[in-house]
Amino acid sequence: MRVVVVSFAALALAVAPARTAAVAPGAVEVLHAVAALPAHIAGRFEDPIGFVRARTGESVVLDRRAHAVYTIDATQTAARRVLQVGFEQGRIVGPGVLAMSRDDIFAVADAPNGLERIQYFDLDGLLLGGFYTQARIARHVMADGRVLNGVGSMSFTGRTFLVSRPDAGALFSELDNRGVALRQIGTLRPTSQESDRDVHLALNAGWPIADPAGGYYFVFAAGVPMFRKYDAAGTLLFERHIEGPELDVEIQRLPASWPRRPDGGAPVMEPLVRATAVDAGGGLWISLAPGATYVYDRHGEKTRTVQFKGATVVAPLSLFFAGDRLLVTPGCYEFAWR
Repeated sequence: MRVVVVSFAALALAVAPARTAAVAPGAVEVLHAVAALPAHIAGRFEDPIGFVRARTGESVVLDRRAHAVYTIDATQTAARRVLQVGFEQGRIVGPGVLAMSRDDIFAVADAPNGLERIQYFDLDGLLLGGFYTQARIARHVMADGRVLNGVGSMSFTGRTFLVSRPDAGALFSELDNRGVALRQIGTLRPTSQESDRDVHLALNAGWPIADPAGGYYFVFAAGVPMFRKYDAAGTLLFERHIEGPELDVEIQRLPASWPRRPDGGAPVMEPLVRATAVDAGGGLWISLAPGATYVYDRHGEKTRTVQFKGATVVAPLSLFFAGDRLLVTPGCYEFAWR
């Protein structure tokens, strides 16, 4: 079935324009896929949740269900499995996120036996390093079976790792390549749920992302949708609410309290934000649960509302900027984003 879907995608790409010609202010801009991984390659993947590209032109895909990472050559004629399933170093089990540095080093976060781990590799799958964060995975914020808090939020600058860590008293931590916390950035936001620590922490989980132009964004995953911008020193520059007609109903449905599960465990929250990324100009892209993606400029002003379309409408699970192309899963599509 997967091959048939990709085949239809290829047909759609042959006739679809790359971008809507003119968009009225406030309107939804439809971006049509301009490319996708070929059917004979995409058909191998069971559940691709990460799709990134190196400067060499090679692509890397994380297949969550297969517990595997594949590299695809620049001509997109062949895929090679470079990481296998396993608990030991150099293998992955239950991976949650894939990140690529500007130096063509990719990192994968997983949690073998419930312990959070980050490992990083070259394009041949050679293990360059890795560490456990000394934290147990907490399933507070989940979407499509993925844990989005803890190492599930990991991003990679090439030298350090950014991880959402509200349990440590700050929004996110910056870790070196051995897992040592270099600093913590961002005060927790008030949630009116401070009396329930688990709920309060879950409402402060999110995605820390480095801005190529300097500084950091932090996008809250659950609860009232918001994001913050910090400078390179970790000082708060501004905070913005994420608002738009696509979110109106979802925000109205937000509960005032989150009761604990019948077994006494912390509630599991469904996030309103599914994926985030920052483009080369420092623009912040936020993919939302209703299927729209909002784009904000470096000053925090919303400039675009985007919908992605391949063979059908795509609700992104991951976003990655590779030059003039934006790589999106599911579907392993490419979009012209400028």
